[in-house]
Amino acid sequence: MTRILIADDSAFMRNLLREILDDDHEVVGEAENGVEAVERYHEVTPDLVMMDIVMPIRDGIDATETITNDDPGANVIMCTSVGQEEQMKAAIRAGADGYITKPFQKPNVLDAIDAVVP
Repeated sequence: MTRILIADDSAFMRNLLREILDDDHEVVGEAENGVEAVERYHEVTPDLVMMDIVMPIRDGIDATETITNDDPGANVIMCTSVGQEEQMKAAIRAGADGYITKPFQKPNVLDAIDAVVP
């Protein structure tokens, strides 16, 4: 079972992802911003981070870069809204392994995870 950290500033989005993931994966932590995401990553050492791009204090791209620099084996899937193509390119350069777009659809989320985590 894949251990997942969810980082999103929206409680609604975190809950939605948790509902999608609960049957097949274990959600081991949540974060509301990039600072919390990095802290939680080191606390719970998840198999995968579902990282929102746009968050307060520290965005998901910066947090992804820190996580992947600290742990080159880290797996990160970015959660993006339509129209954020430039930010997605920056996220991939920062070390993200893939992305999903909002609104989340369960098959797309699970397919993205399967593509990143063996």
